[in-house]
Amino acid sequence: MNTLPHVQSLKDIRDVLNVLPALSQNALQQAQAREPQLTKPEGSLGRLEEVAHWMAAWQGSYPPRVKSVHCNVYAGNHGVVARGVSAYPAEVTTQMVQNFINGGAAVNQLCATFDVDLQVHEMALDQPTADFSQGPAMSDADCAEAFFYGMTTVKDHTDLLCLGEMGIGNTTSAAAVAHGLFGGSAETWVGRGTGVNDDTLGKKIAIVGESVLVNKDAMTDGLEVLRCLGGRELAAMAGAVVAARLKRIPVLLDGYVCTSAVAALEVTCPGALDHCLVAHNSVEPGHQLICEKIGKKALFDLDMRLGEGSGAVLAVGLVRSAVACHNNMATFADAGVTTKGA
Repeated sequence: MNTLPHVQSLKDIRDVLNVLPALSQNALQQAQAREPQLTKPEGSLGRLEEVAHWMAAWQGSYPPRVKSVHCNVYAGNHGVVARGVSAYPAEVTTQMVQNFINGGAAVNQLCATFDVDLQVHEMALDQPTADFSQGPAMSDADCAEAFFYGMTTVKDHTDLLCLGEMGIGNTTSAAAVAHGLFGGSAETWVGRGTGVNDDTLGKKIAIVGESVLVNKDAMTDGLEVLRCLGGRELAAMAGAVVAARLKRIPVLLDGYVCTSAVAALEVTCPGALDHCLVAHNSVEPGHQLICEKIGKKALFDLDMRLGEGSGAVLAVGLVRSAVACHNNMATFADAGVTTKGA
């Protein structure tokens, strides 16, 4: 699908969520039929088998492909940073974007290692969102604009999409979104982000709790939570996930900020993230909990918390391995190997 619906409001987004395409049963069945024929004990490759089947099912064709892989990193600034919730000032967002462009960030090295095309998208860095501890971070129109921008950045003919972000203060936003979506205590969702000290952590917890209370009446569904407590880069990642679904592109989600942002889609429309896998468990304490809430199990856990799509790109190697084994292993018949019980 090359033509995307134009969305100008959260209502438009809700309308799109109601008509998301399902997986291809035919492609899935072909993958499942080949698996027992491969020269290995049944189930011996564990989740690698599931990943290969997932790729085929959501690409809607068989065999699965994993040649054209893209990583989209979205950068945004948050008004709440003025309240001292981060170890770094807001201008670091712009500086890090330049570092991405210059090829100096971790994600640049990972993309080079795994042959992934990196695109960095600046989201009005000179115009931070409103301080969501005082009211909504974005208007309906502003949130929809960022969401639609994210949709437009997903390229046709992509086999696999990795999502990432950069934005000083966005772990505060992610924690607030998670708290708004799933309740509990603010402390449950708030971690140290870029490495804040105990005093700043306490302030961050208080502000997240305060922000959810201030916006409570407006947060009538997941998209409203994203509007009130998110940021432009969070909305853009959610938009990219929807566009990927419409274009039949499987998605690898990065860590806490990314997962929190797109969880708003799942809360609004259960099943909206079925074409997504969570790449890794972030050290941020709320990440594993939010994965449980949306029914996702991360592919690996390496104590990472960098963001910028690093975990998602690292998982590309795993996906490529899964697809290579599924597509290229010999069958018992091909290899002349006796099957179990023969």
